[in-house]
Amino acid sequence: MKPLDLASGDMLADRRADYAEMLFASGDHAAAAELMLGALELAPGWAMGWFRLGEMQEAAGAADQAAEAWRMSLKLDPADRPGAALKLELIGAAPASAAPPSPFVEALFDQYAGSFDSALVERLGYRVPELLDQAIRTQRDSFGRAVDLGCGTGLMGARLRPVAGVLEGYDISAGMLRKAEAKHIYDRLEKADLQSISLAPESADLVVAADVFMYLGGLDGIFAAAAAALKAAGLFAFSVEHHAGVEDFVLRTSRRYAHSQMYLRRLLAGVGLSVRSLERADIRMDRGEAIEGLIVVAAKE
Repeated sequence: MKPLDLASGDMLADRRADYAEMLFASGDHAAAAELMLGALELAPGWAMGWFRLGEMQEAAGAADQAAEAWRMSLKLDPADRPGAALKLELIGAAPASAAPPSPFVEALFDQYAGSFDSALVERLGYRVPELLDQAIRTQRDSFGRAVDLGCGTGLMGARLRPVAGVLEGYDISAGMLRKAEAKHIYDRLEKADLQSISLAPESADLVVAADVFMYLGGLDGIFAAAAAALKAAGLFAFSVEHHAGVEDFVLRTSRRYAHSQMYLRRLLAGVGLSVRSLERADIRMDRGEAIEGLIVVAAKE
């Protein structure tokens, strides 16, 4: 996939954009938006610039102008690698969606692959691999074949390696897969979009998805794929951000989805999986606040 253009390629436009970012960081959001608009007059084809302008205008209280900027970003990058459609949805300028654009998720993780481990573990107190490992080991302590969905750089894989005879990892981001490959954790790694992944039927003893489903939204397809891939008595272990409302899932301002407990239980029952454990836990920090998640282990009877 073509890298996301974080700079316009025009030196003067990039300089103005840098000044705009300085103003934005100082809290002068309206002035930042005005200067960014000036940068885009010099580089009108810069999709990421229009996306960032929308964020500045939103912060300045100009939601209608922000929507126009995000629509321009979408026009210039119909694949929507910046994630403009999600921003439009969050301000009520687009209908609710069941999933984010796959190119957005791919670009997001390609961008953060280099600093992913340190950002999550050291700065955000990321606990999902530890919590899932504990939940899995209360059920079983060895697996012939384990599948790590959305494996990223291998943080969960490092926990699974001692208990898996064969360990496979799948991720949408080539950058993440390169980091995982360098750790020599997995027996096999493959680039795959979890919104459309197909796994060999009845081939796995364990399927894991650590901190993945908040980037999918609707989980019907991936739950069906995981259940079909499991052997009898196989385990499906995963985490979600917890949503306590009546909706099945909601899109948060972080552009991550949160899921309700009842939704998870309904989907699991629908694909023939029974819940073995479901626990609430703080899974990471985000902007100084703890994010509550659900740590779930289900079994194929």
